[in-house]
Amino acid sequence: MVTAAQFADNLWLCRELAPLPGCVIECGVWRGGMSAAMAEVLGPARRYYLFDSFEGLPAADAVKDGARAVRQASAVDPARRLVAEMRWADQAMRLSGAVRYELVPGWFKDTLVPFTPPEPIAVLRLDGDWYDSTRQCLEALYPHVAPGGLVLIDDYYVWDGCARAVHEYLSQQPGQDRIHETPAGVAYICKA
Repeated sequence: MVTAAQFADNLWLCRELAPLPGCVIECGVWRGGMSAAMAEVLGPARRYYLFDSFEGLPAADAVKDGARAVRQASAVDPARRLVAEMRWADQAMRLSGAVRYELVPGWFKDTLVPFTPPEPIAVLRLDGDWYDSTRQCLEALYPHVAPGGLVLIDDYYVWDGCARAVHEYLSQQPGQDRIHETPAGVAYICKA
């Protein structure tokens, strides 16, 4: 669902900026292609957690996300709502060679709260599209990102709600973490 250049930038960032140990978490995996590619770059021995509803996008909020997001979230066509069966992500991860991965089905508000990663997070990739989804991911997982860990934000330049959630969350944190951009337009943070 990303351009070839953005796909390559995500993998370059993982290879160059995430050599530290720790688990890899992606929130919003669709068919699992990005998680599988990250597993190929970061190695099969890490733990990988793939969070997704596997039912498509949740409702968007007109105030937080905007009218365009509301139209996308309410699309009748399942492809436009990004519905993908969990078996696609499972197959992608098996093809990657990763041996320690877990698919976590359900809405972020239900699956992230009880989850505590067993080790620091080396790479956190957020692809939740809307404000609430992005904010839920940040609140539950950002505190577990290791110092020097990488946070990839897929929808930062696409959806207003995503960018708003990132800005509001970071503004409430004591650190000086900054948002950077690759040449292909991938937003990322190297946690201080």
